[in-house]
Amino acid sequence: MDDSFEDLIASYIENKIGISERFISDELSNNLKQNLIDLNAASLLLTAGIGNSEKLSFDGKIRNDAIYWLDKKHNNVFENEFFDKIDAFVLYLNESCFTGITGYEFHYSLYEKGDFYLKHLDQFKNNSSRKYSMISYLNSNWKESDGGELMIHQNNSEQKISPIQGKTVFFKSNELVHEVLVTQNTRMSITGWLKSD
Repeated sequence: MDDSFEDLIASYIENKIGISERFISDELSNNLKQNLIDLNAASLLLTAGIGNSEKLSFDGKIRNDAIYWLDKKHNNVFENEFFDKIDAFVLYLNESCFTGITGYEFHYSLYEKGDFYLKHLDQFKNNSSRKYSMISYLNSNWKESDGGELMIHQNNSEQKISPIQGKTVFFKSNELVHEVLVTQNTRMSITGWLKSD
């Protein structure tokens, strides 16, 4: 068992927000970050929307990041290494917590200076398949003045989480309202959802 798996689960049980500081190694983070940079340079990222395929809209006043969906069919060695880690975590999560996760979806997310995402929940009103949200950060040398923190709103309190490389955050998709604060520097992550049918 990977210690980072227990870090996520134990901190989630304690505070409804699982955090592992080293879910992804620096080597893998750097390779994934370079993939994202290359995809952006090739103009392959898309403007992020709001909602799902049944009810999708675009509003730069709510969110203005750009995304690229990961897919095992891309056969990218580093993305597949990331998927292997997620597969192992899902197996451990299902065996230890009986969560019944049957699939997942992940995308790269790129915020440029001035970008943000206002308060929202990750579960759609017309589709409850997203059970847990996961965000893995790819920002080396992040400092507080860079902004772009994840702000989670819970029980009339706020928790600000820095988007530091290697860190992964884990929480129930239908429980916690959250937002991405305005970034003052390029902010990169892999964001996704563990799902059940």
